[in-house]
Amino acid sequence: MRNVLVVISGPSGVGKGTIAKILTERNGYALSVSCTTRAPRTGEVDGREYFFISRDEFLRRVKENGFLEYSEHFENFYGTPKDFVEKQLKQKDVILEIDVNGGLNVKKTYPQAILVMIVPPSLEEVRKRLIKRNTETEDKIELRMKRISYELGKQSLYDYSVVNDDLETTVERLTEIINEEKSRKN
Repeated sequence: MRNVLVVISGPSGVGKGTIAKILTERNGYALSVSCTTRAPRTGEVDGREYFFISRDEFLRRVKENGFLEYSEHFENFYGTPKDFVEKQLKQKDVILEIDVNGGLNVKKTYPQAILVMIVPPSLEEVRKRLIKRNTETEDKIELRMKRISYELGKQSLYDYSVVNDDLETTVERLTEIINEEKSRKN
């Protein structure tokens, strides 16, 4: 059975990280770790949430074609290291949690990738989640809220959309999607 690359995207605060973590813990999927030039948040560990690298290092890797995709937003670079994903895919299914543009770029490189958009139950719920996270200033929260309509506007380009109004139900639905796609890939 061939392993699959599943891209999970959606607006900030929609629960992508939590969903990806549960999927990997329960099902043994590999979680792709992206590189970023932003500073670590409290509790984040290099190599677990992200590979935290300098802007110069990031740009060097771009020149060497070392990313499946990369982007700059909120004044930082984010990118998916190509070698890391390819190595993981040889062993197991891989979950990749990235923004919508990154997901669409991965699909160009890996047409067999499964794109899943995680959708918030409401804009007010997203705002509550971002505030509760307590990692952003009010200005940053407003920037993230403005980006939501852009990201949700890309839903039709994704293979699946799943509303995260109940975490357990969302995780179960993603597990079903992955199992269905794996059975198709045989």
